[in-house]
Amino acid sequence: MLAQIYSCGLNGVDGVVVTVEIDVTSGNPNFFLVGLPDMGVKESKERVYSAINNASFPYPMKRITVNLAPANLKKEGTAYDLPIAVGILIASENMYPTNLEKTMMVGELSLNGDVKGINGILPMVLAAKDQGFDRILIPDANKKEGGVVSGIEVIPVANLVEVVELLQGNPYETYTLDPQEQMNAQKDTSRVDFSEIKGQDNAKRALEIAAAGSHNLLMHGPPGSGKTMLAKAFASILPDMTLDEVLEVSKIYSISGLLPDGHIMSGRPFRSPHHTISNVSLIGGGQYPKPGEVSLAHLGVLYLDELPEFQRSALEVLRQPMEDGSVTISRVHATVTFPASFSLIASMNPCPCGYHQDPHHECTCTQKDIQRYQSKISGPLMDRIDIRVGVPATTYHELERSGEGESSERVKKRVNQARQIQNRRFAKEKGLYFNSQLTPKHLKKYCVLGKNEKTMMETYYNKMKLSARGYHRILKLSRTIADLDGSEKIETKHLLEAVQYRTEID
Repeated sequence: MLAQIYSCGLNGVDGVVVTVEIDVTSGNPNFFLVGLPDMGVKESKERVYSAINNASFPYPMKRITVNLAPANLKKEGTAYDLPIAVGILIASENMYPTNLEKTMMVGELSLNGDVKGINGILPMVLAAKDQGFDRILIPDANKKEGGVVSGIEVIPVANLVEVVELLQGNPYETYTLDPQEQMNAQKDTSRVDFSEIKGQDNAKRALEIAAAGSHNLLMHGPPGSGKTMLAKAFASILPDMTLDEVLEVSKIYSISGLLPDGHIMSGRPFRSPHHTISNVSLIGGGQYPKPGEVSLAHLGVLYLDELPEFQRSALEVLRQPMEDGSVTISRVHATVTFPASFSLIASMNPCPCGYHQDPHHECTCTQKDIQRYQSKISGPLMDRIDIRVGVPATTYHELERSGEGESSERVKKRVNQARQIQNRRFAKEKGLYFNSQLTPKHLKKYCVLGKNEKTMMETYYNKMKLSARGYHRILKLSRTIADLDGSEKIETKHLLEAVQYRTEID
């Protein structure tokens, strides 16, 4: 007898419907699995056999053929255990289910028949909803993740016996969870507050602009001036995410198995890899491509401390995702595209010893040493950094100044207001969330300059010998500064502030 069960696989960060076909016929007992399965899927034979037996169902001692369609999609992981087991029971006429046409199921089976959690539940549930399925059976361990999707019945299951009873018509309970409640319950209060940082008003202003428009920023200054602390405080002023952004980021963390306690993400990601990171770990890859740090920082921040200490090749692979907002990885078995629209925050010393042009310390580096050190960051990469701000050493009077500075809460309020302006502006633009994502086509529409501003921009373009990319990035930065100012038009003062952030490192 032939049985057909619907399951789900992954292609990048998106779920793909997989049809599991099981044929049980007379013949020598054997198990054949086809449809481009990886080793994890092939091993399902032993798990399914033990799970069926230990759940007290008869396992057919016949010829069993399992086909996973479409055959051109590489099947990975253990999510197909449950549909294979159910299909064998149906094809061997050991159960008679109802309403399978609009039902999807995923889950790993333990040897005793329990259904164990898997990675990637969120994109699978979203795919089931988009493809018109009425219900999806998921592991009980994944219910907090899958339950945030509305418009489809999400049914957590604990074991194979429960699944069989449910499919044969027994009553069941669905699981729903308000995503906003999840987000509110996970507020992070451990981050550095802006009020804890003495002085550095210019750097704080630059970070506020970077947060408001998701711009790339480079801080340079001597050791101990507060660059790392500023970067950590930056996380506390990142704007709140919309529900669409939450789901988009959570999908990446879901397939990577990094969701906190099974909940969806509550805030923007802040990734800070060590400078010894490999190219693959940074950009993503592997035999079967997985997301790297640039994708885990999607719609959030990638912080690179001591930027020149990173491998030159690792820094160069950042150029494409910084420009395109995505990264495409091609391997023998698959070609996938992961989203990677992040804000790069980086910090560096001005020279190997760290004290070039510091009035309080003597620099021991030669001019050649300084040039070699700074040249580790290529021109094309530097051109993609919107804001370059110096972080000088803090004076004694600044450290002892009474009273606290402006809190992160107040700064974040302004950042949120600027982002709300951008959300309204780009409401009809698919995949466009903030100013740094503006393309040349969008710039003509949203960054219109007046006559005086055009004249000034032409002067600076020629004086600073800007590239076309540099010109476009000044326009995007000006648009963000105007949004923070609550101005509909880009004015001269907004352009002047944007231009000062494009200065070269001394």
